[in-house]
Amino acid sequence: MLQNAKFPVFEAAVTYDTPNGDVPTNYKLIVRKDTNKILSCMTNDYKLVKNETIMNYADPVIKKNNGKLKEVRLLNDGAKTMMRWTFPDQTVKIGHNDKINPEIIIKNSYDGTIGVNIMAGAFRLVCSNGMVIGVVLDDYKNKHSVHNVELDKLEQIIIDTIDKTKYAFKEEFPTLIETKIREKHIINFIKMFPIQANEVITQMIIAKSPKTFWDLFNVGTNVLTHKMNRNAESTHSLESSLYPTIKNWTKREIAVA
Repeated sequence: MLQNAKFPVFEAAVTYDTPNGDVPTNYKLIVRKDTNKILSCMTNDYKLVKNETIMNYADPVIKKNNGKLKEVRLLNDGAKTMMRWTFPDQTVKIGHNDKINPEIIIKNSYDGTIGVNIMAGAFRLVCSNGMVIGVVLDDYKNKHSVHNVELDKLEQIIIDTIDKTKYAFKEEFPTLIETKIREKHIINFIKMFPIQANEVITQMIIAKSPKTFWDLFNVGTNVLTHKMNRNAESTHSLESSLYPTIKNWTKREIAVA
């Protein structure tokens, strides 16, 4: 699957014709060589980071930690790429038929919409249908700028991301599963969401009757994934803050118990 994302790309300078010859501009084209498809027109400050370069750093490290490639997805003819690995040997069981596994997602683009983005989260397996739950354990972003790209640090960033994820599965998730919530946590939880989502949140809480912080977290994940605008920046911001917030509530509850 990784080969699908290793298509060749190159930069082509953008010039304009004058009676005295071509004059350079501050722009360049990013072109997919195998199809001659122009993926973007970027300024010269844009640093081309190839999918193949990222994978050369990432895949050996992830495989060494028993990660398995799950999916490679190309969008807009390859202008955006998403690569996803799971770690099947790191499992947390929730109930009888519900399991979650760590997941590493690496995104890259050739159109400037995203830089190198490495996210650690969790992969929920329910009745053999996988869905990414909204926990973001770690989220590294690096713009494609000549001043920002730090490929020499990429391997260590991936190692650190894997370590944090494994720690969360071993130490943090079981604590959320075992720790009971109180009424004040439900009230504060509802306040986290925009007022227009109050009705949906309240209905979900009534339907699910959350008893633990893990239950509460899953209510939030369900609402964010299925009931809110996935294109809104506020949704993604809340999605990123949901797990850290509930984790902190859990720590405080344990401290006063």
